Amino acid sequence: MDDRRNGLQKILPPVSIFMTFECDEKVRRLPVTSDSDQHIVIHPRRNKKEQLLPENGLLLVNPSEASECLGRMKQSGGASRFLFNSGLVVANDPPYFAAGPAIGAPMAVLTLEKLIALGAKKVILFGWCGAIAPNLQVGDIIVPARALSGEGTSRYYITDATPGPDLHLSSQIVKILSDNSIAVHRDCVWSTDAVYREDRRMLHGLRRDQGVGAVDMEFSALCTVAAFRGIEFTAILTVSDELWGDSWRPGFSKKLFMEQKQAALKLLLAHLGHIGDK
Repeated sequence: MDDRRNGLQKILPPVSIFMTFECDEKVRRLPVTSDSDQHIVIHPRRNKKEQLLPENGLLLVNPSEASECLGRMKQSGGASRFLFNSGLVVANDPPYFAAGPAIGAPMAVLTLEKLIALGAKKVILFGWCGAIAPNLQVGDIIVPARALSGEGTSRYYITDATPGPDLHLSSQIVKILSDNSIAVHRDCVWSTDAVYREDRRMLHGLRRDQGVGAVDMEFSALCTVAAFRGIEFTAILTVSDELWGDSWRPGFSKKLFMEQKQAALKLLLAHLGHIGDK
């Protein structure tokens, strides 16, 4: 390993992967202030030939659900549009859009930033989460009440506590689900970049000290970006696996998990174009 590192250091420029931690600490200390944007190199924008989006939209995390949802929208007359490394379909009657997949905080943030630049004002994330609280089981539906960041994207937007989801939009989603006999949990969701490094001691501490009920990979970063850009954002997450016991209990193929997420998605699509109507 030392030989490999020495060889790489000879061919890499001074700022190399082996200096990442030092450079990262310097970046971390840069304050996010009201004039920070003037120093940013790349800004999300709408190109001249890109059409504006409807204000209301759905961001699907997982490829299987994104493919199915966007496919159904196209069959119903929705128009497909280009979205880098993802998919985007716009429905007209009522107007709304759906985009995805976008797995992990960096990709989800890239996607949301572009959607906002194209005109999105109310965005709902649809994804999965792992339960770390015993009151949550596979198939349960969560509309998160709070977000806690364990991912690395949020801190480039803000330096204080992670913003939460929009209260008004969350309340509307809870009402839609509850009125259709889908029980809703309002837990804190912690987002991580490293699914395979979830230490049970750490998860227990998050549950005990922070009141965290579930873990995903995108939610906290998207809450941060939404607050930073001034749009309304919330999420519907289906519990796909349980991490609170002595061993991991996956439920990705369980009937209840499949039925619950499909029912929630169907309801969301039926109401998405009218959310916010007076």
